[in-house]
Amino acid sequence: MIGPSITIKGEVIGEEDLLIQGKVEGTINMKNQELSVGESGQVIADISARVITVDGEVTGDIAGSEKVVVSKSGNVKGNIVAPRVTLEDGAIFKGSIDMDPGDSVSSKATLTEQQPANSPVPNLDLKSG
Repeated sequence: MIGPSITIKGEVIGEEDLLIQGKVEGTINMKNQELSVGESGQVIADISARVITVDGEVTGDIAGSEKVVVSKSGNVKGNIVAPRVTLEDGAIFKGSIDMDPGDSVSSKATLTEQQPANSPVPNLDLKSG
């Protein structure tokens, strides 16, 4: 657990479940683990984990290989990529949600970079056939 009075700046990597009640800035990579951001937790980082639960504040992209849950007290500003996403009533969320397990975060970033910001429709190359 990262307690409420602790601030970490940099990369957090681990092979066990983690509860964040303090502040983390950077990146968090807990690929096969569960990550929880507690109500007092403040995360300014891109997050990658198996299961991610947000009860506090997250600014950054979230990639859950199994699921992502933003609780009623959660506040997320960033994109979510996961096969299962739950936004509880009262949750604050600003970003996009991608629930296609075939897409990866990197391919999503590539698509976003190629599309002009003022374009209402993505540039897609559709081939029939």
